[in-house]
Amino acid sequence: MGEIVVLRHGQTEWSRSGQHTGSTDLPLLADGEQQARALRTVLGGRTFAEVRVSPLLRARRTADLAGLGSTAVDPDLVELDYGGYEGRTTAEISAELGREWSIWRDGTATAAVPGETLDDVGRRVDRVLDRARARLDDGDVALVAHGHVLRVLTARWLGLAPEAGALFALPAGHYGILGHEHGRPVLTGWALG
Repeated sequence: MGEIVVLRHGQTEWSRSGQHTGSTDLPLLADGEQQARALRTVLGGRTFAEVRVSPLLRARRTADLAGLGSTAVDPDLVELDYGGYEGRTTAEISAELGREWSIWRDGTATAAVPGETLDDVGRRVDRVLDRARARLDDGDVALVAHGHVLRVLTARWLGLAPEAGALFALPAGHYGILGHEHGRPVLTGWALG
């Protein structure tokens, strides 16, 4: 049975500055392109039955530079919708609220511009995982996407609530491996790059 490789796109201007980047379609920085090219070497020995990629440019470009290409553009892999918090840092949001804010505890909703709930993201990634599981008998599956959506996806792979994604920090340009041990879903590698 194959494994699922979850790959976060390379560095962008906002991932470097810590700004939450949902639907804003930023290009990779030169550093991000180099991160993606470096993955070609470490992932080159795998045979992928399927490569599913977020529709956003930063993920598609990462997949191409890493030598993965894509077999499917999957809208369910798009990054979390941050609503009114799009483009803002955790520090800025916390200062505005007058308390420490966490996407994992507090969500993305603002009165003016509500975002997506973690439960909504959990339902999206459950669909992605269903599609990936269907291909694992044929080999590995790569999912190239974004930090928060891949963290929720990893939590759901392990049978955890979407909020447990807080436990799986994944730097830009790095990847993790979701596999099995004794027939149970496990995390076999994380924050590799």
